[in-house]
Amino acid sequence: MTLPEPTLLIERMYDQLSKEIDQDTCLIGILNGGSLILNELKKKIKTKVDYGLVDCSFYRDDLESSGIKIREKSTSINFNIDGKKIILIDDVFFTGRTIRAAMNELFDFGRPKEIKLFVLIDREKNELPIKPTFSTYKMNKSSNEYIDLILENDKLIFRSRKSNDQ
Repeated sequence: MTLPEPTLLIERMYDQLSKEIDQDTCLIGILNGGSLILNELKKKIKTKVDYGLVDCSFYRDDLESSGIKIREKSTSINFNIDGKKIILIDDVFFTGRTIRAAMNELFDFGRPKEIKLFVLIDREKNELPIKPTFSTYKMNKSSNEYIDLILENDKLIFRSRKSNDQ
């Protein structure tokens, strides 16, 4: 299966996102794919919005099986999130574990009014009662394959790899 062009999906995400933004909105990208998307969205958004990044690796419950390595804390939220509308941005939604971990990290910074999730690809295989608010593309892909957004030669591309590849 051919993966879609990320820049087209980011444009679709921006179109939907622009309807959601108000003075209480904060956009937070989930490292690593969400931060790449957030960088592109920042170029398009003209409204004053707080931006942040969340590293949820510390809160993952599947570190050993997923091969995710805990990094030194690299969450960057330099504003108050209490009572705010948070829009989490990520590249691919799969099981829901990353989103659960990201929400746990967010709650260390305060209590938002609401959290919405915008993703480029929804793989529709959630293991937790979590679903994206908005996705630009839905697909079923073998569960032993990972898909992620990477920057290669100054171009955003989706990479598909077997789960045992690092």
